[in-house]
Formats: sequence, C-alpha cells, structure tokens
Amino acid sequence: MASNNTTQTAVVLFKDGYDMHLYGLDNGLFYYFHVTSIVCLTVSIICALYTIISSFRSHPDGFFTGWTKGERLAVYLSICDLLLSISLLMNHLHILITKTLFRPKELCSFFGFIMTEFVLAQILIVNVVAINVFTTMFFGKNFSFGKFDSGILLWSFGVPFIGALIAAILDKFGPVGIACFFDAINGRVAYLVLITIPITTIMVVNVLLYILTFIKIRIDVRAIRQHLGNMASTAGRHIRAARNMSMFVVAFFVQWSCLALSGVWIMFEDDTAEIPEGLKFILGIFTNLGGVLNLIVYLAVFRKTRSMPNIATSMEPRKPHTVSDNNKKPAQINSPV
Repeated sequence: MASNNTTQTAVVLFKDGYDMHLYGLDNGLFYYFHVTSIVCLTVSIICALYTIISSFRSHPDGFFTGWTKGERLAVYLSICDLLLSISLLMNHLHILITKTLFRPKELCSFFGFIMTEFVLAQILIVNVVAINVFTTMFFGKNFSFGKFDSGILLWSFGVPFIGALIAAILDKFGPVGIACFFDAINGRVAYLVLITIPITTIMVVNVLLYILTFIKIRIDVRAIRQHLGNMASTAGRHIRAARNMSMFVVAFFVQWSCLALSGVWIMFEDDTAEIPEGLKFILGIFTNLGGVLNLIVYLAVFRKTRSMPNIATSMEPRKPHTVSDNNKKPAQINSPV
C-alpha cells in the first residue's frame, strides 16, 4: 500500500509545470544561471536595436529601396531576437526577484506563445536562405520573396503563429523551471513537435544544403578560372556572396544547436533535471545571444559591402550572362542571394 500511495502522490504532485522546483535553488546555481541569462539578454537587446537602427539609417529612402535581400533578412532576424530577448528578460527578472514562476498562468502562456512564434520564425527564415542559395547555384533559379517580402513573411511568421495558436488552445504552454515556454509536464509532446523536430531537421538540412552549394561553387569556379585568367575575380564575387549568406546559417547553428541537443535529450529522459548542468548553462548563454550573433553577421558582411559595390550588388539576383564558347567565357553563374 505504501508503494501505491507513493506513486499516486507523485502523479498528483507533478500535475503541471508549477509543481516543479525552480532550477538552481537546490544546487546553488540559481543566481549564476539567471544573472548570466539577464546579462546576455540585455546585451542581445542592445545589439538587436543597433542592427535595426543602423540598417534603417543607412537606407533613408525606405525599407525596400536599395536594400539587398541579405540586409532585409538581417533586420527580420534582429526583430525576432529583440522580441524574444525582451520576453525572456522579463521571465528571468521576475524569477530572480520573486523566486517564483510567472503567474497568472495566462501570462506565462502568453510568453510561451511569443517564444514559440519567434524561435520558429528564425528557424524558417534561415532555412529559406539555405534553400534559395542551393536552388540558385544548382538550378539557376532565384526565388522571389514576394512583393514586399510577403511570401517569406507569411511563411516564416504565419506558420509558427498557427502552430503556437494550436498549442495555446490545447493549453500546452506554461513554466519549465527556468522560464515560461512549453509546460514541463503537459507540454512535452508539443515541444517535441513544434521545437525539437523542426529545429533538428532544419539544422541538418541547412548544413547539407550549404555543403553541396560550396562544392558546386568550387567546381564552377575552377572551370571558370581555366578560361578567364585575370578575370576570375568575377567568380570570386559569387563565392563571397554565398559565403556571406552562409553566415546566417553559422549564427543559427551557434544559437540553437544546444536547444536542439537538449530537446533530443529530453526525448530519452523523463526528468529535465537529468540534462547536464553544463549543457543548461551553454543553452542559457547562446540562445540568449541571438542579437549579438546577428550583429556580428551585419558588421562582417553588410557594413563592409556598402563600400564594395560589386559585392553588395552580388547579394541580389543577377541576370544570367551567356556567351559563346568560342570566346571561352563562362556559362552563367547566378548570384546565390
């Protein structure tokens, strides 16, 4: 009887995420984790704001006037990181000050909804970049993002909104011990379907697409250099364009690889406490530095390209150039983005 009573008590005790202990209180890591997260999030917010403001100041004529695809994508990703960081910052500040999880549950669910929306939006945006570069280099097709980027915006923000809305209707959001996201008890399947599977799958797909893309670039460039000689710098611009856009994927991998790993870990563990402490800290650092990573991409690529018109223009689609074989000039190489 004692055994049965113990089992029944455990089931009742953990009916939702609010019945679980706050992370860090039992092992002395509470302040280290939340203070570190708050610092990272504050820096991320500042960097995201800088990227957005600097981008618009550099193009006073309007958002779609003279902007490359890459520059617009940097703004979209920075907006995602800004709103995501603000949401997480409020979570960590509340927990640090009160040492309690966010209440009421509706407010906690709202923050979980926001996190799901903008985490998935970033994942889908970067995946569109990877697919666009791949199809351009292999098939000569540079997909349009739609008028005023309506296509990529509907895909990247509309699909996550539908998924998050369904999760909210099914009451799958709630506390997870360190913040408000998917409920630690009732939201495990929703977390698997909406976060772990998409982010892991897209991460693998993105890496494969860029490996194949750079192989294709190398093959084309070697063939071109055999014919062009001193004019091979034209091919170099395409390499730089593809490499520039691949930095989005690198930043994506750095920011979200730990989240994917922890999600896979949870699939095989019944208790989130079984996740190694080191992984939790790395997760708390890199997932909170999205604004910093996007600023690095912005400074390394787009600020520099403004002073190098040939590279900047190569970030946009070019009309294919086809010349006769008699002149020994290359077949077309389309710009990847």
